[in-house]
Amino acid sequence: MTEELIRAIALVLVIEGIMPFLSPDGWRQAMLQAGRLSDKTLRMIGFGSMLAGVIILYMTR
Repeated sequence: MTEELIRAIALVLVIEGIMPFLSPDGWRQAMLQAGRLSDKTLRMIGFGSMLAGVIILYMTR
């Protein structure tokens, strides 16, 4: 279980690093726009992302 968790975290880091590596200016602009969103909107985006991840995990197990 621990090994799988470490691999999952490593994969998240790889995926998170793709956009800043390929398009640093585009990533910076996206982060500036995200910073202007309300807390409620960011929470809903986060919840949607977590829910999608759980559904994908459930479907692939």
